[in-house]
Amino acid sequence: MFVHSFESMAARDGDGIRYCIFLSGCPLRCVYCHNPDTQKSGGKYYTPDEIAKKATRYKPYFSNGGGVTFSGGEPLLQADEIVKAGELLKKNGIGYILDTSLAVPLTDSVKNAIDNAEMILADLKFSSPDQMKRFTDGSLDRVMTCLDYITQTGKRMRVRTVVVPDINDSLEALKDYLPIIEKHDVEGWELLPFHTMGFFKYEESGIENPLKNTPAMDMSKLDALKEQLRELTKVKII
Repeated sequence: MFVHSFESMAARDGDGIRYCIFLSGCPLRCVYCHNPDTQKSGGKYYTPDEIAKKATRYKPYFSNGGGVTFSGGEPLLQADEIVKAGELLKKNGIGYILDTSLAVPLTDSVKNAIDNAEMILADLKFSSPDQMKRFTDGSLDRVMTCLDYITQTGKRMRVRTVVVPDINDSLEALKDYLPIIEKHDVEGWELLPFHTMGFFKYEESGIENPLKNTPAMDMSKLDALKEQLRELTKVKII
């Protein structure tokens, strides 16, 4: 598989301590992308066996449900490779999580990658086709098809949404996500603050930053939005 980078001892990419593998390539062009340097395909190629061996070195740290997280970019663009690596990881008693936008066709390969994962971290970008197209150049239909499939299989799933100033940072905007989230069997909805820490990556990669004048999300406002949402839904708001 083509890899952008590795992060050992990651603590925010699923249960426990994770070995996070950021894969290269993404079908989306989110205006608020924190990792624009992962958008292009390419990167260094590693065989599934090499991936499994690298991850297994960290097995002593995988307590409390830890393991491997495939992120990106969009990991499901390399679903076949993930399945092969996952089989090798399983032989060593290591599971994997997918951190994905689900903005890909639901092929048999994608189904297999989902089926073999321990959990899905689903990045639900937007709640309407128009906003999805405008701010990511992606298809909400593809996301919904994958969400439906994950719920049908009973796979563990947590939904994540980045809250961006002047785009979806209002109660009215976030309420529009609830019908989608409540329709599916999720462990929680995690609202992540837009931040500017990745702005330097745009400059280094020569990529235009559409939100270069947008400030980081105000945490007090985000906390207030979470409290308001908790009064509107039984879904766990994280």
